[in-house]
Amino acid sequence: MKTETHGKLMQVSVATLATALFKRGLRGQTIQDVRPVKPKGRNMVGPAFTLRYIPAREDLNQLAAFRNPDHPQRKAVETCPPGSVLIMDSRKDPRAASAGDILVTRLQMRGVAGVVTDGGFRDAMRIGELEIPAYHNRPSSPTNLTLHQAIELEGPIGCGDVGVFPGDILVGDDDSVIVIPQHLADEVADEAVEMTAYEDFVVEEVRAGKSITGLYPPTNDASLAAFELWRKANGR
Repeated sequence: MKTETHGKLMQVSVATLATALFKRGLRGQTIQDVRPVKPKGRNMVGPAFTLRYIPAREDLNQLAAFRNPDHPQRKAVETCPPGSVLIMDSRKDPRAASAGDILVTRLQMRGVAGVVTDGGFRDAMRIGELEIPAYHNRPSSPTNLTLHQAIELEGPIGCGDVGVFPGDILVGDDDSVIVIPQHLADEVADEAVEMTAYEDFVVEEVRAGKSITGLYPPTNDASLAAFELWRKANGR
């Protein structure tokens, strides 16, 4: 991902990105039932590094499995590249935790941009106090070993009803997380910045008492002319 694209995606909302993707025929890119452990007031942006869970096999999924340095969950924490987002397919099941505060702290210390699961996190209150953005379904206490078996790194996964491929661009804000196909990231970022500028203008106009008719969406020339003046005045 280009540095310029990363910077643009840090400035725009998931809602705006969802509209930009909808214009391109992609209707279902927002991860469902996944929300911030604690809002950070800033975006999470990075390429996807994927981890997939399957239903646990009791004969294979005992606590001793964590002693293996190549255990997929442990290996994910130690190999997810700095600047990437570790995203986990936990089968949309938060009854057992995808990770806890120690592993998420390790991800933060390694420079990972964020962590996402459609399951739950244990020690969620502690994870919320970390700087790293973290997104899950809801808090969970049991270890993942009780229900989920980490099985594969860096393959296609499903997370919250969205297909995620390694390298897809993930953007999270204080509402939710969206998946941008890697090949669309640059153009979607450009459009989202433009959309955000117009939406900021609209908010000011509505707060000043203006009707949304002809303003949002812009269906008359007067609104567009006023927007151009606003852009010049605000350096947008």
